[in-house]
Amino acid sequence: MDLGDVPWGVAVVSGGEITTSSHRLPDDGDVEIGSVSKGVTGLVYCDALTRGSVSPEDRLALHLPLDGCPAGEVTLGALAQHRSGLPRLPAVPDMARRSWGLWRHRANPYGDTLAELLEQTRATKLGRPRASYSNLGFELLGHAVAAAEGTTYADLVRTRIADPLGLDSWYVPASAAELSPRAVAGTARGRGAEAWTGEALGPAGGIRSTLADLGTFAAALLDGTVPGSDALEPTTSFAGPAVRIGAAWLTTEVRGHVLTWHNGGTGGWRSWLGVDREAARAAVVVRATTRSVDRIGVDLLTR
Repeated sequence: MDLGDVPWGVAVVSGGEITTSSHRLPDDGDVEIGSVSKGVTGLVYCDALTRGSVSPEDRLALHLPLDGCPAGEVTLGALAQHRSGLPRLPAVPDMARRSWGLWRHRANPYGDTLAELLEQTRATKLGRPRASYSNLGFELLGHAVAAAEGTTYADLVRTRIADPLGLDSWYVPASAAELSPRAVAGTARGRGAEAWTGEALGPAGGIRSTLADLGTFAAALLDGTVPGSDALEPTTSFAGPAVRIGAAWLTTEVRGHVLTWHNGGTGGWRSWLGVDREAARAAVVVRATTRSVDRIGVDLLTR
């Protein structure tokens, strides 16, 4: 399989075995999984539902200091299915400057703290509740669940998902200073891209992992041993009747295969992780590029 001369990795789970293939990606190198992090947030949310620490009807303001603003009235259940009415991003006065930095210098536009995210959220208008993908919504969902559990999102991921599954490489860096020495840099337009780190970003796109641990994670999704596995069960439509959603995880039928999946993208990485539970098969693709790897992942599961 030729995915280009950039760092990339593929993991396939089939017959209870995990097979990996990679190029320029060290075995202990950790990569950005981007919005696949939202799938992890869906898992910790459903796990918290089982534990009774949160409810789908809980208002955000019950767990985060957002009383008196429109976002504070949004429920966790609406956030988990991208139906909150929140925009894709919060109201950030300098977003034009950040976007220029991303395009021109491949800089990280999302280095905000949780306190800064909450301030931005208080100034953000709420639209009509409908199916609309929201990074902001999942940032708030993850931090709300963590607050309800009396911890931080980074620690919540470690204790609820990473530790039980033995995913020793998983972490959620709040700043570039917290990157491990083994962090593999992404690329954009042939040049190195700054890593996307940030406390606020974590639940929507900040988790890092090795390829091997992503394979282990995919296997746990496939066999149902991952905590919060109800997140994978679709309960409503998302993008028309062809796509359904559970808690972050999307379900689509492709070539007669029912796939449950999530993809991700950062300033220098693209990712895709999916499972075909009927065929007992899962696949992961990560590549240090800004070109989608979705088709590659789908092909691995359906051909």
